[in-house]
Amino acid sequence: MQEIVNIRDTMKAMEPETIEKPFAEVLREVQEFISSTYASVLKENPDDNRELIKSYIEKYLEHQRVSVKNMERTELCELIYGEMTGFSFLSKYLNRDDVEEINVNQWKDVKITYSSGEILPAKEHFNSPGHAVDVIRRLLHKSGMIFDNAQTIVVGHLNNKVRITVMGDGVIDRDKGLAASIRIVNPRKLTMKQFVDYGTATEEMMELLSQCYSHGVSMCITGATSSGKTTLMSWILSQVPYHKRIVTIEQGCREFDLTVCDEAGDVLNNVVHLVTRTSDDPRQNIDLIKLLETTLTINPDCIAVAEMKGGESMQAINAANTGHSVITTIHANSCEDTYYRMVTLCKQEQPGMDDDTLQSLATKAFPIVAFAKRLEDNSRRMMEITECETLPNGDRRVRTLYRFHITDSLIEDGRTKIIGQYEKVENLSEGLQKRLRENGLPQSVLDRMLKGGETK
Repeated sequence: MQEIVNIRDTMKAMEPETIEKPFAEVLREVQEFISSTYASVLKENPDDNRELIKSYIEKYLEHQRVSVKNMERTELCELIYGEMTGFSFLSKYLNRDDVEEINVNQWKDVKITYSSGEILPAKEHFNSPGHAVDVIRRLLHKSGMIFDNAQTIVVGHLNNKVRITVMGDGVIDRDKGLAASIRIVNPRKLTMKQFVDYGTATEEMMELLSQCYSHGVSMCITGATSSGKTTLMSWILSQVPYHKRIVTIEQGCREFDLTVCDEAGDVLNNVVHLVTRTSDDPRQNIDLIKLLETTLTINPDCIAVAEMKGGESMQAINAANTGHSVITTIHANSCEDTYYRMVTLCKQEQPGMDDDTLQSLATKAFPIVAFAKRLEDNSRRMMEITECETLPNGDRRVRTLYRFHITDSLIEDGRTKIIGQYEKVENLSEGLQKRLRENGLPQSVLDRMLKGGETK
């Protein structure tokens, strides 16, 4: 009996010792092994290959004799599988309300843009170029998009709140893995007080925009990405009286959620949310133009086009010029530049129409333009609100109603601070005042809007 025990002890002693390593190191090794040897199983839906992937993981651990302290091999396999088939460290950022964007410059360089405007490096990064590719590939799989050597530039949506743009091998150096921009749509529902407290606008500026739109005056909010256009637009739409029918139109994913319910769950307002649809069959595609055309047949009072970026601009202008309140956003560098941008976009739909005619249609359609900007100190400001007045002789005059006047810039603790104040420059034109009164705006409210002055 003792001989048997001795033999067992001898055999155990002859077995190679298990090498104990940190989890992160083991994970990196397994990921590199799977990515280089069994990459095809990760390209498909990992859930369909769960047992196969786990067997490969276990095979590697057994062959390499690696382990993690205080962790059984079965437990380690499950943990590695979860890390490899999920979204790794990206998950915690994807689920945060204060994150606006995740920018992957390469596998070991990830920057996070917060709603405060701060851009900070992530505390974590991918374990290898292959790991970065695997994780992003799984993100894209959720949207039905394929990311491989044949398709190295891919744009997709994870769900209604996550947009993804990815560039891979051939566009970026292979040893960098990939570059990606993951835009997280977290529509912020701010109150007027919050807009004022944050310094985004003054109360009278906010009232001007809401009253104009609610009483039949179309408008465009312009500015760069992350300037606060969508947040402002959402607030304006929230001020529309409940009896008016609002139809929102968005590209790819839905940002707006304007439905208001009482405690019993009954809907109080009158809202329809529409989103474009793409299909492998071009005949099944539903784009912004199609949605706008259809919207005009369902009796809308107010139309919200999340962003004008193509030929749908012509349909939006036509809708605004036929008695509908239309609000939209556009990328431009100033209020006045907005109209030139509209003309450029309309040319995609109406290439034969001359610029002056298009400009005339655009200015009549959207007399009010608000220009939002994120400044160097990461503050968001409504830099200008203008009215484009069409004179009796057909000439156009841009009236600056409000502007943010920058007086100085300071450097404090290595950070820029912009100093300025909001100024009221001109009142609404007599023509637009008359239009607002005809559309039901009380004279007392109009008088209050005209009375305002300089503020901080």
